[in-house]
Amino acid sequence: MTALRRNSPRTAARPVLLVLVLASALLAGCDAIDSVDPAASGSSGSSGSSDGSADADGGAPDGRATSPLKNADGTAPGLAPLTGDADRAAARKLIGALEVKGRGPRTGYDRDEFGYAWMDSADGVPFARNGCDTRNDLLKRDGQDVEFRSGSTCVIVSMTLHDPYTGKDIAWKKKRATAVQIDHMVPLSYSWQLGAARWNEDKREQLANDPLNLLPVDGPTNSGKGDSGPASWLPPNKPVRCAYVVRFAQVAAKYELPVTGADRKTMLTQCGG
Repeated sequence: MTALRRNSPRTAARPVLLVLVLASALLAGCDAIDSVDPAASGSSGSSGSSDGSADADGGAPDGRATSPLKNADGTAPGLAPLTGDADRAAARKLIGALEVKGRGPRTGYDRDEFGYAWMDSADGVPFARNGCDTRNDLLKRDGQDVEFRSGSTCVIVSMTLHDPYTGKDIAWKKKRATAVQIDHMVPLSYSWQLGAARWNEDKREQLANDPLNLLPVDGPTNSGKGDSGPASWLPPNKPVRCAYVVRFAQVAAKYELPVTGADRKTMLTQCGG
């Protein structure tokens, strides 16, 4: 039988020392977590993956996506999925409050009725009169690794965009401008048929240049949308569909614009209604 060895004072102290070190490390770790400022880290509502690919939940990498419920003025980038029960309940409440109306004729519609494209002089919306046209404002808002034309702080010549509609990253260059289009989430023709035909010019210009209603996306995908409402078209990237219809509803509510019954039903369905 092996004789038991009595621990020396130094040996006996080691477990105690180890416990103290571990406790100190844990406390330091908690302090570090608590002290992180989400704004400073670049997060706007969706965490990103470390390899630059899209998140599994459909959000953008590196936090470049914002929940529409936290982006009431449209000045924050991207479109983050809504996944929590509370957020989806808030979405259904917003959508359920929209007025329903039938879609009228397209007679008299012309893009010029909403001002010339990407004007910087549409007063009453964010980014207006900042010396940069609306399209470049939106590319700057949502793009990463943005490069400007030599001598300019406005005209963007290249960037990387996470497209919320497809969930893919697009390496964009100005020489292939149509690869990224700016989507009017509530299409101008749609708004015309549901009441904008009777608005004054200022209000139509605001809708056309309001960042809440604008999202840089994959060009071919946006072309396929046309002037469809949610009942006829939704983003291929399913995780962002509830967020998409919430932005649609936010724009409609802001401009007191009704939606069709089929559109409202579809919007509620996308958010669990």
